[in-house]
Amino acid sequence: MKLEDLGYTNEQEKYRQENNLGVFDVGRIISEHKERYVVKTETNEYDGEIIGNLRFSASSRADFPAVGDWVAISPYDEDKVLIHAILPRKTVLERQAVGKHGEKQIIATNIDFALIMQAVDRDFNVNRIERYLTICHTSKVKPIIVLNKIDLISEVELEGHIDEVRKRISDAPILAISNESQEGIQQLSNRIEKGKTYCLLGSSGVGKSTLLNSLMGKDLMRTGSIGLGTNRGKHVTTHRELRVLENGGILIDNPGMREVGIVDSSDGLEVTFDTIMELSKECKFKDCSHTTETGCAVISAVDNGEIDETSYDNYLRMEREKSHFEMTVAQKRKKDKDFGKMVKNFQKNKNLKKY
Repeated sequence: MKLEDLGYTNEQEKYRQENNLGVFDVGRIISEHKERYVVKTETNEYDGEIIGNLRFSASSRADFPAVGDWVAISPYDEDKVLIHAILPRKTVLERQAVGKHGEKQIIATNIDFALIMQAVDRDFNVNRIERYLTICHTSKVKPIIVLNKIDLISEVELEGHIDEVRKRISDAPILAISNESQEGIQQLSNRIEKGKTYCLLGSSGVGKSTLLNSLMGKDLMRTGSIGLGTNRGKHVTTHRELRVLENGGILIDNPGMREVGIVDSSDGLEVTFDTIMELSKECKFKDCSHTTETGCAVISAVDNGEIDETSYDNYLRMEREKSHFEMTVAQKRKKDKDFGKMVKNFQKNKNLKKY
């Protein structure tokens, strides 16, 4: 296997050489668990740990390696390596860190395409699809919508779901599949390109790990049975993991996400809700919030049915989340700055007292 088969590019090699990292080997993070990493190279897989300098210079969790990262490494044991540096990330999929206000959580890095999975029986929710679309658009990752478990509903119901998505989302392909009957699996496999990295996104139990097994042609990821009481698949994936498919595509499985918090995603919202963004140019006021203002072109479009009301409500909800996140980040920065000033003044006064 060559590095290019794992997604390595000429741009990353150029950076490596220009920044004096040529003395190190290169590998890709394929798994992470509590700051312990598995690094895949052309020839082997290694347990990896970051060097002290990389650890202590990190200002946030984003400065640590994540699944999908390319890293400069050196061996220090038969099956162990030290991680010296993270190569620049081409793309970063991220969301609000659960339970941590103003902080981001990296889902995966260096992603080309995201497979946004929804189960068509009970999990189906276009609002959630729009959320995943927004984090994809923010990260410049191309989305593909995958509707799974189509064996559990009728063709008429499936057509209704697809129409519902199409009314609100026009810029992403939609594929309908069944892990159970294998319908649509080959069509999805045909879309996967060699050397490109795909990330599975979706709630718990929608069939992400089972799909990975189907695409791999073998049971690599443990999957859960359907719960009799809920008719839902049981969530079993506990960490992110990168796999190379037989056709040369690269796929990252993810634990199911109960929350998909929006971060500083202005560009993402503009792409996901492009109709609203375009109409907002016609609003009477430049700073229109599209909620109560007179002369709001967006509210007018909602009233006359040009914009789906549910999509409009979802946009407002995510816009509020984005604004709250940005405000929280600004408050944290001010707090850190004030604390830094206090420490500096304390040291200054302490030195003066010596004299």
